[in-house]
Amino acid sequence: MHVIATAGHVDSGKSTLVRALTGMEPDRWEEERRRGLTIDLGYAWTTLPSGRDVAFVDVPGHERFLGNMLAGIGPAPVVCFVVAADEGWQAQSGDHRDAVAALGIEYGVVVLSRADRALGQVAEVLARTRRELAGTGLANAPAVAVSAIEGTGLAELRTTLDDVLAAVPSPATTGRVRLWVDRSFTIKGSGTVVTGTLAAGTLSQGDRLELFGHDGSRSVVVRGLQSRDTSYSSLGPVNRVALNLRDVSAADVRRGDALLTADAWPVTAVLGIQRTSGVAYTDVPEQLMVHAGTAAVPARLRPFGPDHARLVLDRRLPLVLGDRLVLRDPGSRSVLGGAQVLDADPPALRRRGDGAHWAERLAGMDSGGDVLGEVARRGAVQEEHLRRLGLLPAQDGNAQDADAPAGVRVLGDWWVHAPAFEAWQRRLRTAVQALHERDPLAPGLSGGAARDLLELPHEGLLAPVVEGAGLEQEGGHIRLPGSAGDLGAVGLAVTELERRLTAGAFQAPEAGELAALGLGARELAAAERTGRLLRLRDGVVLLPTAPALAMRALAGLEQPFTTSQARQALGTTRRVAVPLLEYLDSRGWTRRLDAGHRTVVR
Repeated sequence: MHVIATAGHVDSGKSTLVRALTGMEPDRWEEERRRGLTIDLGYAWTTLPSGRDVAFVDVPGHERFLGNMLAGIGPAPVVCFVVAADEGWQAQSGDHRDAVAALGIEYGVVVLSRADRALGQVAEVLARTRRELAGTGLANAPAVAVSAIEGTGLAELRTTLDDVLAAVPSPATTGRVRLWVDRSFTIKGSGTVVTGTLAAGTLSQGDRLELFGHDGSRSVVVRGLQSRDTSYSSLGPVNRVALNLRDVSAADVRRGDALLTADAWPVTAVLGIQRTSGVAYTDVPEQLMVHAGTAAVPARLRPFGPDHARLVLDRRLPLVLGDRLVLRDPGSRSVLGGAQVLDADPPALRRRGDGAHWAERLAGMDSGGDVLGEVARRGAVQEEHLRRLGLLPAQDGNAQDADAPAGVRVLGDWWVHAPAFEAWQRRLRTAVQALHERDPLAPGLSGGAARDLLELPHEGLLAPVVEGAGLEQEGGHIRLPGSAGDLGAVGLAVTELERRLTAGAFQAPEAGELAALGLGARELAAAERTGRLLRLRDGVVLLPTAPALAMRALAGLEQPFTTSQARQALGTTRRVAVPLLEYLDSRGWTRRLDAGHRTVVR
């Protein structure tokens, strides 16, 4: 299936031509038929001589309905540009030419209609049309003179359309879907139906999509699919499609809304754009109307030179790198020119100089985007977000992992700017070094404090930063390598305590003895982290070997044994025996049977 939009001045015979090619009436409204004036979009379809199916989107030519025209031509990849041979090039022809140029449409046919009324003028009108279309994608488009009333030239036109469509690149059938809605209505017994031109991706019955519209987003389900009055279980591009939707009323869907693959498209109200045609940005009004797909949104433009600008939309749209926009003057209704999205997620401009810095970066971008610049601006960004912005190819079943540019480190699904990664390492090592010098007994810098210090976007990035900085991480704390056993001046006191406990393994010092050695809670905790001491409840401090020595003594007792028998076997006091037995219970080495008895677990 292929989709062709018409273009051309009012009363150029576009609808008559579509009617002659398809045998269908494209004008949907009674008023249009009565007045002989197309007001809104019309639709018809036919099969060309090659067997190729083609649908036409017939657009209005009057300047008052230029917005409707842009909604019809926006999603279409091919255009049939009509000029009446008996009237020649008109002012509205120029508006439609400017729209074609703005959208970057490169495939189409020039049709000189009503040739039977201007036999001597066809060559002259064609020459003028060629001059006017120079510089657009239709500059070298084939031209056919026809008379829809007499039927002359129609066979040649069908053959020419076949040739043009054969040259159009095949669209992507996989990947994310973005269907711009051009109509919404209700069918009795079926419910809400929306229509649009499917330019890429595949739609299937039962698909759950995101409806992003004027009032936000919501989830909808495709109950049914039709194209050319025929039902299908799935449809690929390029196609005119009608979707029967569940979970939404027709009143909640409007032209300019979009049906999207869920969680696959970014939405934005701020864009960095590049001029592709038309008036220099320094010469256009600040307030504009922006057309994207079938949407028309008021916007404010801030120029950064003649060819680049920052565009702030009145509402968010699902737009990505490379999307084409039409800029229109809301006062004169004329097309000012075309734009291409270079940055779909530009930074906020908060400080003096931010605008100039961003404008310099924008001017250095091309239609392929600036992956390195985007990663550098953020420091770190997930690969999927780069895909959503259009900076990387959308992933499908056959997609390979994208290659990161020089200067970017790939850490899992995160792309990190190498200078940012190096700065994180330096900052972390400096902080850990300073903490150790200030407080050798500290367990190290906590992981939470490190993440806050570095302002990491995800906790999973901390481990590679720690490793890259040559640091150690254990128990949720980060420290200098080899610093785990460094107790500084406290080490002498711990050595003295070790000497005493070696002489009497279960003769735990009293609080006063510990204080006399200068061993408070922090010092003891540091010694325990280094593996030199074991702290039990109620302030009991022993050597780490004490539990094993206790088990030897307890295993020699008649089982089960009492607390008093254990105390006597260990040669210690109840103050030490009770916390030690509870520790052995917690390790599963002994088991408490009742209030007074325990047994060794063998």
